[in-house]
Amino acid sequence: MKLAPSSPLKRSHWMQQTTYQTDAVQTLTQATTADIAILGGGFVGLWTAITIKEQQPDADVVIIEQDICGGGASGRNGGFVMSWWPKISSLQSFCSQEQALFLAHSAERAIGELGEFCAQHRIDAHFLQKGWLWTATSAAHVNSWASTIAACKQLGVSPFEELSAQEVARRTGSNVHLAGVFEASNATVQPALLVRGMRQVALSLGVRIYEHTAATAIHPGKPVTITTEQGQLSCQQLVLASNAWAVCIPQLRSLIVPVNSSIAVTEAMPQQLAQQGWSGGESITDSQLLVNYYRTTHDGRIAFGKGTGAIMYGERIGEVFSEHAASIKLTEEQCRLTYPQLGQIQFSDAWSGPIDRTYDSLPVFGQLHGQDNIHFGIGWSGNGVGPSRIGGRILASLALGQKNQWSECALVNRQVRHFPAEPIRYWGGTLVRNAVMRKEAQEMAGKTPSWKDVMLAKFAPAGLEDKSV
Repeated sequence: MKLAPSSPLKRSHWMQQTTYQTDAVQTLTQATTADIAILGGGFVGLWTAITIKEQQPDADVVIIEQDICGGGASGRNGGFVMSWWPKISSLQSFCSQEQALFLAHSAERAIGELGEFCAQHRIDAHFLQKGWLWTATSAAHVNSWASTIAACKQLGVSPFEELSAQEVARRTGSNVHLAGVFEASNATVQPALLVRGMRQVALSLGVRIYEHTAATAIHPGKPVTITTEQGQLSCQQLVLASNAWAVCIPQLRSLIVPVNSSIAVTEAMPQQLAQQGWSGGESITDSQLLVNYYRTTHDGRIAFGKGTGAIMYGERIGEVFSEHAASIKLTEEQCRLTYPQLGQIQFSDAWSGPIDRTYDSLPVFGQLHGQDNIHFGIGWSGNGVGPSRIGGRILASLALGQKNQWSECALVNRQVRHFPAEPIRYWGGTLVRNAVMRKEAQEMAGKTPSWKDVMLAKFAPAGLEDKSV
């Protein structure tokens, strides 16, 4: 199967703070072999490689990355390390109660494990475990979390703490927040520092990493052969961990749709943040489907993100997912509406990125049809920083042929809803996205959206959280 080339993406503010420009890079320029090859050098690919080497140190593991490790979604996200408690209802839609609890508890534990991993390997990724605020910024979204809390209660767990409107406004530093709940397990990181640190750990374990090595074709078989621009790699097992770029693989194309998310970062303003009371380090999201998500940074900036949902036609990951002007403008506007007290504070950087959205916003794992040695794990849907630790365990188990709680969990080979092919995929997706934008703009203005937009919005994939409204 041939793979479509991808346009290079603008480097994020996070990546600019790393040593990526001076780090030694190896490119594949000849024919080589490996026991296990991993396509993709982000969180999922690196966790998979690290896990395999921890379990089988003698395994010959190779990562192939078309750009640099972290150059894709892993180095350009908001740095939210979240659990799956907000998705407990979605988990239960295809899991038993026992499996839903297993996955939700595992995702929560992965947050603390990430902090321990950073401490063990001396990765200064600014790991800060101060929790997450799920808020409502319009009357229509108050109690969006009610069904999630009820589902947790039925399972005998209580990860969420309900807060008063005054407490939410105080913790967020903004009176636009009308209500909210708090989940204490969540954390934030500087994602590019994390992924670059993970790269160093993988290298220290003996993983071979070839960057600036774009795969041009995959030839299934035993062994699998991967053709690159200048070389070739044959392997016994192949793991596809390419996030939104998996859309170029025909068998995976219908499982995900890449959608835009953009982030704007203010200039440093630590004193002003302290004055407005936003000093607790919590991460924050609102309850829109096209979600606003924001947090403060290690050096006193606001990093404000917006899931705009913009898409591209076909399989190319291009300019919409790099530096999309319209999405960035909307993100900056949303930041100033949320924090009108910013005044003359300017934005120092902004960028866009792709999210590999599934219909239920949970990942799916399995093997390509008829190819039991080609494994995939995709569909992180904007929440991959923490759960990618689980993904690495699942994919490592599959690649090593292990039968355990990870390879046999409910995320593997699950039945999922598929997206339509082009041109319906693009034109239908754009129609639904525009309806969601109009609907949420009306709700944020305190108005009633049109019945047509409400109806069309129901065709949109699920969001970051399972919402009651």
